[in-house]
Amino acid sequence: MPDYSLGIDIGGTFTDIVIFDHESGRQYSRKILTTHQNPAEAVIEGAGDLLRRNSLSARDVRRVVHATTLFTNALIERKGATTGMITTEGFRDVLEIGRERKYDLYDIGIMNPTPLVPRNLRREVPERTRSDGSIMTQLDIAALEREIDFLAGADVRSVAVAFLHSYANPRHEDQAAEVILKRAPGMYVTRSHEVACEIREYDRMSTAVANAYVKPLAGKYIDEISHKLVDLGITTPLLLMLSNGGLTHAEEAKRVPVQMLESGPAAGALAAGHFGLADGENMLLAFDMGGTTAKLSVVENGEPLIAYTFEAARQRRFIEGSGLPIRISTVELIEIGAGGGSIARKDEIGLLKVGPESAGSEPGPVCYGRGGVAPTVTDANFDLGALNPATFAGGTVPIDVGAAKAALAELGNSLGLDDAKAASGIYDIVNENMAAAARVHIAERGRDPASYSLLCTGGGGPVHGYQVARKLGIKRLICPPDAGVASALGLIIAPIRADRAATIGFRLRDHDLALLERALVDLQEKATQMIRDAGIKSEVSIHRFADGRFVGQGFDLVVPLPPGPYDQSDGDVRAELKSAFEQSYREKFSRTPPDIAIEFINVRVSVRASVSGNTVTPVSGGKATKNRGASRPVFFPDAGKYLDARVFRRDELKMGTSYDGPALVEEDGSTLVVGPEASFKVVPSNNIVVTIF
Repeated sequence: MPDYSLGIDIGGTFTDIVIFDHESGRQYSRKILTTHQNPAEAVIEGAGDLLRRNSLSARDVRRVVHATTLFTNALIERKGATTGMITTEGFRDVLEIGRERKYDLYDIGIMNPTPLVPRNLRREVPERTRSDGSIMTQLDIAALEREIDFLAGADVRSVAVAFLHSYANPRHEDQAAEVILKRAPGMYVTRSHEVACEIREYDRMSTAVANAYVKPLAGKYIDEISHKLVDLGITTPLLLMLSNGGLTHAEEAKRVPVQMLESGPAAGALAAGHFGLADGENMLLAFDMGGTTAKLSVVENGEPLIAYTFEAARQRRFIEGSGLPIRISTVELIEIGAGGGSIARKDEIGLLKVGPESAGSEPGPVCYGRGGVAPTVTDANFDLGALNPATFAGGTVPIDVGAAKAALAELGNSLGLDDAKAASGIYDIVNENMAAAARVHIAERGRDPASYSLLCTGGGGPVHGYQVARKLGIKRLICPPDAGVASALGLIIAPIRADRAATIGFRLRDHDLALLERALVDLQEKATQMIRDAGIKSEVSIHRFADGRFVGQGFDLVVPLPPGPYDQSDGDVRAELKSAFEQSYREKFSRTPPDIAIEFINVRVSVRASVSGNTVTPVSGGKATKNRGASRPVFFPDAGKYLDARVFRRDELKMGTSYDGPALVEEDGSTLVVGPEASFKVVPSNNIVVTIF
C-alpha cells in the first residue's frame, strides 16, 4: 500500500508543498504564491494540484506536517486579536517599562516596540504571591469579575493572565482562568505559567501576551486547514512544526501557538542537517534564502543550535533589545532582510540600497506582472541571466523580463547606471549584506566560517550561495535535491518534541540533589504526556539542561546536563554537574573564575520521539538521459562580466557527473549558480557538491 507524507511550508512569498513517497523514494513538489488574505487557499490549491498531476490518492497520505509564518506576520503587522491582560495590582506597566535599558544608547529619538495590549486593556486585581510560592494576598474574585466585565465590554477576544511570581505558584492564575471562562465563555485565555514558567516578569508577561494575541487566529486557522484537508480526502491528523525543530499536535499548537513563531526556518535547518550528514558533513552553515528573507543557522553533527529566547517584531532588525522578548526554545538563527522580493532603491545620500522592505507575493517583483513597480533582487537575477523565465517556480508564475529591465533601467538612471550595472549592484549588495550578517553571527559563537561547508536551500539560496561562500572564505558548497522546497521536506523528517522549563534556584554546592531531580522528573512527565496526547507510542529520548551561572553573575548560560537520575548518596553526581557546566562555560568564554559557587536558575527538559514515516531517503538521480548542452550568458561579479554558462537540468544529471564552472543547474524550485572559479559534482547522496578554488 502506498505511504505518502505531505509537508506544507507557508512563506512570505511562496507556499512550498512536498509529497514524499516512502516506498519509492520519489518526491513531488510544488511552489505556489502565498495567498495572504487566506493562506489556506494556496495550500489546498497546491496540494490538490500535486495529487491530481501525479495521480496520487489522498487517502494514502499517512502524515501531514505544517509550518507557517502566519503568526509571526500577525505580530509584526499587528493583525492579531483585540487582547487584554489581567495582572497583579501595580504591575500593568511592566510591558512598557521592560528592562529599563535602551537598545541604542545614543539615539535620543529611540522608539521602543509598542505593547500588544494598550494600557486601558491592561487591568489590575489585588493578589500577591511571593517569590517562594507562598501567598501574601489572596486573589480578589469580585475585583477580577469587574475587570472581566470591562474587557468583555471592550470587545476583547483574548486575555493573558500574568500574575507576579506565578512560576513559583500558579494557583491564582488557574483560579482567574476558571472565573474568566465562566463569566466570558467565548474569551480565549492564556496563563503565563503555561507558556513561560520562568522568572523575569517582563519576559514572561511579554510571552503570555504574544500567545494571547495570536491564539484566536491560530485556533481558527488550524481548524480551517484541518477541515479543508479532510475535504481534499486527507484524513490523517495534522502535525505542526515548532520553532525548536520538533513537531506537536494540533490541540497543543492551538493552546500555545507562540511556540510556532519560527517554525519555517526551523524546518530549513533540520533539512540542512539531514542532507549534510548524508555526505558526512558535521560542520554546516545552513543558508536558506526565500522570497522575503534569508536565514542562516549553525548546524553541528546534524543538529541546529538551539536558543531559549528570541525577539519578535524588532524595531531595528539587527539590534538586540529592540523587539518583543519571547521565551520559547527555537533554532538559533539570524534572519537577514534579503530575499528574492527585497526592494532596491536609491537612498537619501544617493547610494544603492537593497531591503529590508520586500514586495512579497502581493504585488511581488516587477517581473511577476502583478502590480509591482519597484525593482527587486529577483528582477536583478533575471536581468543577469541567473534565472530562466520558462522554468521559474516550475513554470507556474509567468515572467515578464522586459518589465524587470525597464524598472532596473529607471533605478539605474537615477544612479547614473544602465540596467545591467544596476542589476549587478543589487546582486552584489545583497550578497555582501548576507555575508556580513553571517560573519557576525558566526564570530559571536567563537567560530570560523572557513571551517564550515555552506548548504544552500530555498528558492534563492542556490542562486546566491556561490558568491556568499566566496565572501565568507568557504570552499565547499552543498546543494541538496529540490533545494527550493527543502524546508517543506524538513518538516517530514522532524521528530515530535516537547520542551518544558521551570525556575528552581538551585545552589550546586549546598542544596539537596533530590530537589533538582524532582524538578526535572516533573518536567519530563509533563513533556512525555504531551507526546502521548499526540498519539505517539514510540520510545522517547530525554535531554536535560539547566540555565546556570556563577553566583553574582547577571546572565545565565544554558548547558546540557548528565542524563541522571541524580542520587544524593552518589558523591560523583555533584562533580559531574559541576564539570558539565564548567565545560560549556569554557567553550563560551575560554576560562572559569576561581572558586565561585555555581547556581542553576532554571531547569529544562527536551523530550523527543520519532514519528512513523519520518525516514526520508530520496531516490538517487541518474536515470535520465544526457544533458541538453545549452548555455546562456550570466553575469559573474568575480569575473566582472557576462560569461557563457553551461545549463544543466537537475533531473537529467547522472551520478558522478562533474563540470567546471561557469554553469547553471536548473530545477523547478531553484537554480544553482556555479561560478568560473568552481566546479561541481553529483555525489552518491544525490547532493551537488561545489568546490570553490
